[in-house]
Amino acid sequence: MDQKKLISFGFWHRLMNSWTFVFFAAIIYDFIISNKLSAWLNIIAAIYVASLAIYVSNKEFERWNDSHTSQHPGELFVFIWTALILSLFVFDLILERTYELPNSVLSAYLAVLTVLAITSKSKSYYLKKKKTKKKTTTKK
Repeated sequence: MDQKKLISFGFWHRLMNSWTFVFFAAIIYDFIISNKLSAWLNIIAAIYVASLAIYVSNKEFERWNDSHTSQHPGELFVFIWTALILSLFVFDLILERTYELPNSVLSAYLAVLTVLAITSKSKSYYLKKKKTKKKTTTKK
């Protein structure tokens, strides 16, 4: 595989989405089998958070170098994560179970929220900088 394709934004986006799917499936399966997958969730969560960090870093680097053109709204991603976590709590109450949300899942969710906050701020700074740069360019 061409090295340029291997480290492209699309590659990291697909990898992160794949690990998201695997992680969500593992979380749901862990809920179904009552916390018997906790050790695996720790491993999957670590890989997931690492792939998320690489993907977001790549996205921000491309944004600040004016080469990021695609739109992947992080708010939607956070909404899906929140829906999953809330669904686990609701189904736990409805089914009267004693499911304990693994710390690795909670940590990953907090990492997603943190990444959204940081990237949202970075995007607003970038847009402000771009707007200021455009104004100074048009005045000359």
